[in-house]
Amino acid sequence: MHSIRHIILLSVLLLLGQRAFAQTDDRIASRVVDPRKEAITLHWKDANGQVIGNLGGLRTELAAEGRELSLGMNGGMFTTDHGPVGLYIEDGRMHHRIDRRTGGSDNFHMQPNGVFGIRADGSAFVLTTSAMQDMLGVRYATQSGPMLIADGTINAHFTPGSRNLHIRNGIGVRADGQVVFAISREPINFHDFATWFQEQGCANALYLDGAVSKAYIPEAGMHDLDGRLGVLIAVSRPK
Repeated sequence: MHSIRHIILLSVLLLLGQRAFAQTDDRIASRVVDPRKEAITLHWKDANGQVIGNLGGLRTELAAEGRELSLGMNGGMFTTDHGPVGLYIEDGRMHHRIDRRTGGSDNFHMQPNGVFGIRADGSAFVLTTSAMQDMLGVRYATQSGPMLIADGTINAHFTPGSRNLHIRNGIGVRADGQVVFAISREPINFHDFATWFQEQGCANALYLDGAVSKAYIPEAGMHDLDGRLGVLIAVSRPK
């Protein structure tokens, strides 16, 4: 009898875990991408050295290469001339060095901050800046901040119920290696946004940007192709 109760309890816990993982929030548009099956790349400038600037331009650039944009999102904060803030690696080439400063009152420097990237073997990662020591084998990388979740823990700077509300976008990686892209459909606070990523099974997730954020996720009804942005993240496939 004890073993039967044990089996029933395990079954209930498993079911509850599955339900928690499947929780949705109507405020957030998202898509999960398997980097082993779909190409995830970072882009900043076009073939003429001009800043691409928005997801419409990115779609045009990819089309010229014979690829179709299936998902697009701004890839972090940018300078006044739309350059990357912190580390930026594109196709194995470092365009901007990592920023290891821990001071500053802006979101980028809220600790811990971190890096999203794709390795040469196609696997994806989100790491804190302090953990990002080895650039070897990194094909794409973009730095931003703050980390929404680090090693399974929501950033201690976030306050439940905060009225600091903005459109926000971010990216996380699950234990199975799949990448979770998300953007809020309406203003949301940091804590709620981080909690959502935690519910999706992300032990590490990175905030990308706020009010200016844009996303092209057709499955979720997001078709933002305008704006004036910096680094862009693309998920694409051959046309």
